[in-house]
Amino acid sequence: MTDREALEFLREALAIYSPSGGEGELAAFLADRLRRLGFAAEIDEMGNVVACLGEIPRDGGTERPDLLLLGHVDTVPGFIPVREEGGRLYGRGAVDAKGPFVAAVAALLRARRALEGRGVVLVGAVGEEAEGEGAKHLIPRFRPGAVIVGEPSGWDGVVLGYKGRLAVRYSVQVPVSHSASPGATAPERALEFWRRVCLYTRRFNRGRTRRFDALDVALRRVSSAEDGLVDRAELYLVFRLPPGLDPAALRREVRRMAGGAAVSFGGGERAFIAPKNSPLVRAFLRAIRDAGGRPRFVLKTGTSDMNLVGPAWGCPVVAYGPGDSRLDHTPHEHIGVAEFLLGIAVLSRVLELVSPQ
Repeated sequence: MTDREALEFLREALAIYSPSGGEGELAAFLADRLRRLGFAAEIDEMGNVVACLGEIPRDGGTERPDLLLLGHVDTVPGFIPVREEGGRLYGRGAVDAKGPFVAAVAALLRARRALEGRGVVLVGAVGEEAEGEGAKHLIPRFRPGAVIVGEPSGWDGVVLGYKGRLAVRYSVQVPVSHSASPGATAPERALEFWRRVCLYTRRFNRGRTRRFDALDVALRRVSSAEDGLVDRAELYLVFRLPPGLDPAALRREVRRMAGGAAVSFGGGERAFIAPKNSPLVRAFLRAIRDAGGRPRFVLKTGTSDMNLVGPAWGCPVVAYGPGDSRLDHTPHEHIGVAEFLLGIAVLSRVLELVSPQ
């Protein structure tokens, strides 16, 4: 696959809107295109695109490829018109994570000869931006020797770890009262809960100087309403958990701080850090140097499918892909063309270097 063909493939993928839960059209496009490129490709029961350069393994039990490249084909909501401008390709998913997925396809094709006789599987998972349904479906099916998770790291970066995540929905309702009443309104109670959360987070973070070791929290949505009888307020917030913080313990703290109001939870992934001394990591360090870069290790404050498959599969794992993760989920998401092509070069070199486990 030439550079121009890879860019055109990415452009076509970006043009298909695929928010979590709506990946079907893109999955069908990818499976068809991969077949035309020489892959065996299928869409599994969950909607994941599963492909191999060769036959897809079917032994009726756990499949054990030497290497599994795990990308994701869903995005956050918000379509961005696709355009190439100033050496940049704009579109939702350019960075997170259609760019890394298409880079993996191009790299596999370029390294095809070196991969003969090796079991290599490529997956475009669904639901990564939601609750990781696609990756969870893969865990019992595969037991790979090594995993490359397709997420933006920068072409010269290797991601070793991600924070955990706990999403919280807080809801409170009280009878409507006169504005002169001394009782707390539902919005006031919600704001008091948020104040307690912020105080808890600050206390937890005392003495923690590295952001990856700190507990982060973001208030994502606030709403309130009243119908003349009942006053309601709702908050939606997301914690990013450092290593060592048990999501179950944090849930208990949140319930205590809620003071009897209704709370529900999503996520619950633990933080995960992969070892840096593995054949897979060493292959990335060499490949980045071969491309003229100075490799750097990255610990990310978000969460990815690596949090799920890393501890479940217990094999060497990294996350890698071209793109600046600071552009994730933003209205101006784009990938530099030069960055994208360097990512393909690095990844294809890694595929030539890495040995089966």
